[in-house]
Amino acid sequence: MDMGKKRSNRWLQPRRVSVIAMNTFTQLVRMKVFYFLMIFAMIALVAQFLDLPQYDGPEAVYTGELVLLKSWCMGVMKLFALVFAIAATALLLPKDVEDRTLYTILAKPVPRLDYLVGKLAGVLALIFVSLFLMSAIMTLVLGYRTGILLDQQVTMAVGRGWSQQAIDSMRSDIQMQGVTWSLQAGVLAIFLQAAIVGAVSLLLSTFSTSTLFTIIVSFMSYLAGSFQSDAAEFYRATATVGTTTLTSLFMKCVAMVFPNYQLFNITDAAIQGQQIALTAVGHLSGLSAFYVVLYTLLSWYVFSDKEF
Repeated sequence: MDMGKKRSNRWLQPRRVSVIAMNTFTQLVRMKVFYFLMIFAMIALVAQFLDLPQYDGPEAVYTGELVLLKSWCMGVMKLFALVFAIAATALLLPKDVEDRTLYTILAKPVPRLDYLVGKLAGVLALIFVSLFLMSAIMTLVLGYRTGILLDQQVTMAVGRGWSQQAIDSMRSDIQMQGVTWSLQAGVLAIFLQAAIVGAVSLLLSTFSTSTLFTIIVSFMSYLAGSFQSDAAEFYRATATVGTTTLTSLFMKCVAMVFPNYQLFNITDAAIQGQQIALTAVGHLSGLSAFYVVLYTLLSWYVFSDKEF
């Protein structure tokens, strides 16, 4: 019996964490989050069969139409991922305390680290599934619009007597703005950024008594990380010779607390049809894993001292 009890109290048992994550996933689905996906799908699909004003301006000429479509879809995905990562994570702990679910879980006993990891994993699983579905819709719509644009431009080029080499070059330019690996890398960058933001929100929710406070501070920390590079450049430009070392040390400390979210802007390059290197994706994945683990351990440190 003692051996079984010790075994059950070991940290990070995959089965126990997966059960908590699945329950969290189900709990979040019941919050009607997939209504947002339905609205996104309907707007994204209907927009492609209507002559909307966004496709009539000079910025929509040639492949600009495809760039606008990708920019709009990726913007919606990023907004959804960030808002949901913050709001869902900020609401979970207070809701479990209010429903007294937390007392039942911790009394089994379940290590608090397993509980926190399972909760965060459930949130990230739902964000991943949501982004996957949105990305699939975007891919289908983008492929459809790319095919139409290719037919139109090739027909026009043949009618004007373009050479085959010029037609092939034009076809290559259009296909680069269509469905590519880089576009999926951009979606992955959105998920990785949301994972860090969710971990920050989890940390704040462990010691905050107000859900609203957690949400506001989480958004503020995201803004701080988004403008970290700009602030660093400003400090370097205005620092005197004697304070350069101190400024550099200060900015490194800030970088440890607030991730540089501008590093995740490979999404912008993907929207413009640029190639995203696998090394860049690997670097972002490693950076995201570091911050998620760091904030989760800090959450555990704070949460372990709380009495329920």
